[in-house]
Amino acid sequence: MAPAAGAAPAVGAVPAAGAPVDAVGGTDPRAHPGPDTGLRTVASGDPDAGMLALVPVRDGQLPLGADEVVAEAGGRVWLVGSGVVEAAATLAVPARLLRVSELGVYAPAAWAQALAAALASETVVVLPASADGRDLAPRLAHVLHRPLVAGAVRIDLHGATVVTHHGGVETDVRLAGPAVATLVPGSRGIAAGVSGAPGPGATSGPAAPAPSANEVTSVVVSVGMGAGDPELVELVAADPSTVDLAEARRIVAGGQGLAGPDDGASTQRFDLLAAIGARFGASLGGTRVATDAGWLPFERQIGTTGVAVNPRLYLAFGISGAVQHVTGLGDPDHVISVNTDPSCPMMGLADLAIVSDARAVLDALARLIAVDPAEPFDPAEPVDQDALPSVGGT
Repeated sequence: MAPAAGAAPAVGAVPAAGAPVDAVGGTDPRAHPGPDTGLRTVASGDPDAGMLALVPVRDGQLPLGADEVVAEAGGRVWLVGSGVVEAAATLAVPARLLRVSELGVYAPAAWAQALAAALASETVVVLPASADGRDLAPRLAHVLHRPLVAGAVRIDLHGATVVTHHGGVETDVRLAGPAVATLVPGSRGIAAGVSGAPGPGATSGPAAPAPSANEVTSVVVSVGMGAGDPELVELVAADPSTVDLAEARRIVAGGQGLAGPDDGASTQRFDLLAAIGARFGASLGGTRVATDAGWLPFERQIGTTGVAVNPRLYLAFGISGAVQHVTGLGDPDHVISVNTDPSCPMMGLADLAIVSDARAVLDALARLIAVDPAEPFDPAEPVDQDALPSVGGT
């Protein structure tokens, strides 16, 4: 039975043969012959031209999802920004082509203009869907006159799978020519970059190369003034209480073990957890149990049905470690878990496992760092960064 006119495509539906779809799921007229299709055939002296990962870097820090786009692109990557050589040394996925370009202060419009000529030979340019990646990708697509495939969870030279409606709708997109795409962090995993074969969470993208030392090629790029780039007046550090949880480097999280005798008491526990986290620059997160109960807003849920994170430090209070939660944790450098069950999965993942009641430990920690449980949490209260403990450089 044919779907009604105007009906939304089914989840995971593949378009009918001969009906290519663009990034928003409609018929793309550029895929059909015409005087100016807007899509180019690739003519390049680079025999490896095909898919390339373009990763914007700030101050030597790779963005969330950087390793995943390198794996998705088969180990071909170009790091651009500031501190790129330092960032290259931290790649977890071996690269068979590793280019770096020091471009200075982040200026997406100027970068797009400067990089376009060198990227014209690549059929698909894929960026991580981090804050800077989502900002740079559409500008680059505009300069290259290519369609933008945003929010992909899989991408190759022939097509992509994109998610919309907060992950509720998944659509297969066929590429009829060159494109620019963003890959959602946490959607792929990087197992293929280590073993050469997709692991849990990996997609069927190009296989990454076997482990080897990354040989860095420096590419000089001249960056001019980009139309539309604002003047940088001041760079303000992110507020842990409002920063995108996917970008947080330190996270304190709570689960069922923080529950009180009623919802009001449980919400107060999470307010206290947020106040404690703010003392050392950590963002607040939680499990699905906590968000379903209304103790936390949904955007603070960590896991496969929430936000995929990859912090340097993760503190878990009263979290047992259900599979849907731990698969969204990434690979934290340090994990501290507080739970009464010493055999639960989260305690097994922890570098420091504290067998105790999470509520009692939370209260003791509040007294130790002088956080008053009776006072409401004020996210605008300034944090004395000099007084914060140093945890493995986090």
